[in-house]
Amino acid sequence: MGLTEVLHRKAYMCIVPVIEKLLVHYPLFSSIPLPLSTFIYFPIPTPVAPLAGKKLGFTIDCGKLHNISLGQGQEIVAEKAIEKAAKDGHWVILQNIHLVVKWLGTLEELVGKYSKGSHPDYRLFVSAEPAPTPEEHIIPQGILENSIKLINEPPTGMLANLHAALYNFDQDTLELCTREQEFKSIFFSLCYFHTCVAGRLKFGPQGWNRRYPFNLGDLTICVNVLYNYLEANTKVPWEDLRYLFGEIMYGGHITDDWDRRLCHTYLEEFMSPSLLEGDFALAPGFLSPPNLDYIGYHKYIDEMLPLESPALYGLHPNAEIGFLTVLSDNLFKTLLEMQPRNLLAGEIIGQSAEEKVKNVLDEILEKLPEEFNLAEIMQKSAVRSPYILVCFQECERMNILIREIRRSIKQLDLGLKGELTFSSSMETLQSSLFYDLVPDAWSSLAYPSTYSLAQWFNDLLLRCRELDTWTQDLVLPAVVWLPGFFNPQSFLTAIMQTTARKNNWSLDKMCLTTDVTKKSREDYGHPPREGAYIFGLYMEGARWDTQAGVVAEARLKDLTPMLPVIFARAVPVEKQETKHIYKCPVYKTKVRGPTYIWTFNLKTKEKPAKWVLAGVALLLEV
Repeated sequence: MGLTEVLHRKAYMCIVPVIEKLLVHYPLFSSIPLPLSTFIYFPIPTPVAPLAGKKLGFTIDCGKLHNISLGQGQEIVAEKAIEKAAKDGHWVILQNIHLVVKWLGTLEELVGKYSKGSHPDYRLFVSAEPAPTPEEHIIPQGILENSIKLINEPPTGMLANLHAALYNFDQDTLELCTREQEFKSIFFSLCYFHTCVAGRLKFGPQGWNRRYPFNLGDLTICVNVLYNYLEANTKVPWEDLRYLFGEIMYGGHITDDWDRRLCHTYLEEFMSPSLLEGDFALAPGFLSPPNLDYIGYHKYIDEMLPLESPALYGLHPNAEIGFLTVLSDNLFKTLLEMQPRNLLAGEIIGQSAEEKVKNVLDEILEKLPEEFNLAEIMQKSAVRSPYILVCFQECERMNILIREIRRSIKQLDLGLKGELTFSSSMETLQSSLFYDLVPDAWSSLAYPSTYSLAQWFNDLLLRCRELDTWTQDLVLPAVVWLPGFFNPQSFLTAIMQTTARKNNWSLDKMCLTTDVTKKSREDYGHPPREGAYIFGLYMEGARWDTQAGVVAEARLKDLTPMLPVIFARAVPVEKQETKHIYKCPVYKTKVRGPTYIWTFNLKTKEKPAKWVLAGVALLLEV
């Protein structure tokens, strides 16, 4: 991405911290005629123009504000509203114009048509989601150039977000309910809950597996529900409130089961009878406030809220390190992509881009192993056990990947020599090799990974070596490297299938239990009689206390400590331990989300809720 593209992408995203104050007090938005500036573009889902319009006398009730959500044939309504507003001096709000791509040309014409000669009070506000990449821009350039561009940058940090949540209400809200004490306590706890779920987004997958559009509208509706339920019940219906907030209001956004568990855990911690008993800690060092007025709550936040820390969200301080690391990586990645290729290739050592790619090609071809001989492997054992089938399937998938790598590399090599016409796929491959990225043609046939090309290729060689060792005699290795599989679920399932066949158990009435040992891989010389020893898993958000045999608080700056060898075996469901257990999700990479493979039950002395809020998970790759 060049500098021009970066600037074009950000050109209309001018940061204005408090748009409402700007709209109300800045002279630009008074009745002074504005020839080309009557179009106000917000690259955010919902404009804040109604807030200013209410104070300046432009409201829907008085007929001077036209609020139109585009889509489903609303374009005609919008055209009529713009025409009327330009004539009579009204305000028009067009929401989500990115949904009507074909109509944007007409909108551009209307903006130009009514930018001159219209009523001096006429204003046109438009909202749209910003394009994620320069290639996906759909807003016509004419609209962007003839408009004042604003973006409401969301507040960052617990302090700003908690204040912003309270700014959504006023003193009248606090005086709504007749049961003042209960309402105010739960109301403030609800504001803190909203701040937590919204603020966790910055911590990436450790905060939430997926990104959700939590907004102040969710909080407003929850407060209204709280008021109605307290007025209608003599006792606080905690369970009903948690269900409505967690399953419907906020839960309506959530699509991942583990994220849903996180939301429920927050509500169980913040919405319980102990909230009304006094000295209830919303976070370490931050107690639930006493009965105060609206200004008092803001003052309490300023005076009592601890300094910004992941602990305020229930996360370990290491989460801040991970967040800043990702931020830095993205910054340097953008800078790298903006550099001239000859500079990146290293002019000092006199190496061109083609020479660099050629060196990478030669190194990969030299180290790339041969394909596995599947016919020969299958002849080594007449018994087709679940473990052998897993090994065979892994060899099959590895062969497909190796074959594609060798084919594409040789083709690119011929292209660089001028013996083949240089195609678009060859150019894409060359670009990936130059920037040390795994080509899409390879990753689509491989396993999820966040490695750079050099790391990824070394990891591939390790996987091939492990498979080669296994295929020598097809005997299950003493300790299995679980991250080395294309499909780790298949091996874990094979453990259950083998035990089910041996004991004549029903597979649907069995489960996998995991016991973390105190030993390393080198301490084992043969596999167990039942189950398997596995290793290569990392823990994020906490650590494993080997001496105590439980999940423990992570050490500072040790982001992903490795676990010892794990003994995985199958047992009947009724014999599974359920007390003092944290159900820990296992993911292939730090991206989490779609890379989920299994749930391991790990022992804990702390409440499982502590690890849920900390985003504790096991990873196969870091």
